[in-house]
Amino acid sequence: MNPEEFQLEKDRMRGNFLPYTRKAFSMISGRKLERILDIGCGRGIPTLELARLSGAKIVGLDVDEDAILELARMTREKGLSNRVETVLGSLLEMEFPKESFDVIWAEGSIAFLGFENGLREWGKLLRPGGFLAVHDDAAGYTVKRAMIPRCGYELLGEFTLSKDDWWFRYFAPMKELIEGLFDAAAPDPVMKKMLEREAREISIFGERGEGMCSVFFVMRKV
Repeated sequence: MNPEEFQLEKDRMRGNFLPYTRKAFSMISGRKLERILDIGCGRGIPTLELARLSGAKIVGLDVDEDAILELARMTREKGLSNRVETVLGSLLEMEFPKESFDVIWAEGSIAFLGFENGLREWGKLLRPGGFLAVHDDAAGYTVKRAMIPRCGYELLGEFTLSKDDWWFRYFAPMKELIEGLFDAAAPDPVMKKMLEREAREISIFGERGEGMCSVFFVMRKV
C-alpha cells in the first residue's frame, strides 16, 4: 500500500462518521440555504456530504494544501465543481464578507480558535438566523453549553459521540490496518512515518480512557 492508497483508506474510515454529519444537518430547517462554509474541511468527506444533503454552494476551507487539492479533485470527479469551492487558508485569517453564509460547519476545527472565540468570530460571518454546527471535544461540556446563549445563539440540538463510537468506527479498524501493514513488509520511509503517526494517535486515544468523547452542537444565530 502506498501513501495515497493509505489516505484513501483513512477517508473510507472517516466516512464512518457521516451518519453524525447527517444527524446534525437534520436539525437545520426553516430557510433556504444558499452558502455553507465548512471550516477545516480537510479532504472533504463531510464537505461532499453537505453538498449532497443541501442545494447550497459549499465553501471548503483548510490550511492543508494536499487536502484541498484532493477535495478539488474529488469535486471534479463527482461533477460538483459548480457547487463546491475550495479555499486554501487558515481559519485564523479568514477574510470572507460579514453575514455571507447561511451555515457554518466545523467538525473538529473550533479547538484551534477556542470555543467561545470561535462562536463569536464565526457569528460575524453568519446571516441573521443562520446556523452553526460544531463538533468538538466534550471536555468542558457544561461551560461550552453555557457559552452558546451568551454568544448570541439558540441551541437547536446536541448529541454525544462516545468512546465506543470513536473506537469501533475509526480507531479499531485503523489499528488493524496499520498493524497489518507493519507485519506485511517493512514500509518505505514515508509510509513508516505515516503509520507511526497513526499509531501514536491510537495510543493517545487509549490513554485518555473514558474521557475520549465528543459532542455535536447545532445552533442558530439570534
